[in-house]
Amino acid sequence: MSVEVNNESALPADEEELSRLGRFILDSLYVHPEAELSIILVDAEAMERLHIEWMDEPGPTDVLSFPMDELRPGTAARPTPPGVLGDIVICPQVAAEQAKRAGHPVAEEMLLLATHGILHLLGYDHAEPEEKEEMFSLQRKLLESFLGKDAPTETTR
Repeated sequence: MSVEVNNESALPADEEELSRLGRFILDSLYVHPEAELSIILVDAEAMERLHIEWMDEPGPTDVLSFPMDELRPGTAARPTPPGVLGDIVICPQVAAEQAKRAGHPVAEEMLLLATHGILHLLGYDHAEPEEKEEMFSLQRKLLESFLGKDAPTETTR
């Protein structure tokens, strides 16, 4: 499983942990072992440009997901086909602000945002209440399994 993490922001981040999380989630959801995922960390200015360009909304956001091959979770008997899952772009500056407001470590907020972004790449959404319940429940379960403890459930945004 190829999970590439590229930190283009000025803030430090545990790139190896983000990569391990990506592999853990993709493995847990039976995504083909040859699938590719990219996680890019950018500063607030770059994130604001992406947010305006792709969502037509001002200001930086915490995470954006850009799916490629529209892969979906598989099963043990039938994993997804190989392909490019897509890109997740995270803004550590926004993550740090949200973590402070939520009262948990920045590293956990980064893991939460990465999990959230990966689930979006796999077709999950939270526009409707039942979709939100499904996505956030899975998000919490995956993070708690990865961390081995209670995990933050959603950002304060």
